[in-house]
Amino acid sequence: MGTQQSTLKFAPAGMNVPTIRIVPLTAPVRWLGAGWRDFRRTLAVSLPYGIVFALLGYGLVQWAWARPHLAMALTSGFLFVGPVLATVFYELSHRLEHHHQAPAFWTPLLVWRRNPASLGLFALMLVFVLSAWERISAILVGLFLQGSGIASVGDLIGPAILAHPDFLAAYFAFGGLLAAMVFSLSVVSLPMLLHRKVDLATAIVTSFLATRANIVPLLVWAAIIAAAIAIGFVTDFIAMAVIFPWLGHASWHAYRDLVA
Repeated sequence: MGTQQSTLKFAPAGMNVPTIRIVPLTAPVRWLGAGWRDFRRTLAVSLPYGIVFALLGYGLVQWAWARPHLAMALTSGFLFVGPVLATVFYELSHRLEHHHQAPAFWTPLLVWRRNPASLGLFALMLVFVLSAWERISAILVGLFLQGSGIASVGDLIGPAILAHPDFLAAYFAFGGLLAAMVFSLSVVSLPMLLHRKVDLATAIVTSFLATRANIVPLLVWAAIIAAAIAIGFVTDFIAMAVIFPWLGHASWHAYRDLVA
């Protein structure tokens, strides 16, 4: 974190929102570098968690392979619930920041005890968003692809889907809008809930204000996350075992850079 960063102080009624830092356009590169260093330092813990989450994602997609709308919802919905899964990596980076050694394998799972009510509510909110996205996905598939002969995920990622530009436009429009909303409300809120004893509303408002104050750098950060997750998908989740922990550690540094 630089010492010459500009800051903004917001004072919403009844909320003790911390000072927001203004970061440069290149900040996401710095976050990735710091995240990679944390990943290497906690490799014995981070990589096994990455493998578990990658196997979970692969298993869910295989289970839903013959249900196109469900497979698409689970795949794209990974961006919605990813911040909750990444709490283990936030905790690891938090410990490293305070000059602690990497903890035992199960220790990061217990971090929720610090702020269980707010973290639980946030997780429920993301589950609700994912459920809503699954229904929207089903409606879009039913409206645009009914009778198209697309019967599996393989058809959706093949040339056949290019014959349905209306579906692609609608799917990316609805999905992009929902993803932008979730990103703006979660980019710093979950790390903040782990780091500070604050309520859910304060964390969400802080995340939204940080996004609004740093819209261009965070658009770059969102694009990096989306591209990295896409690489994880196209490699049959093999690369996800490294990509997801790396992004989780980097997201902790994004929070520490954005929130004073």
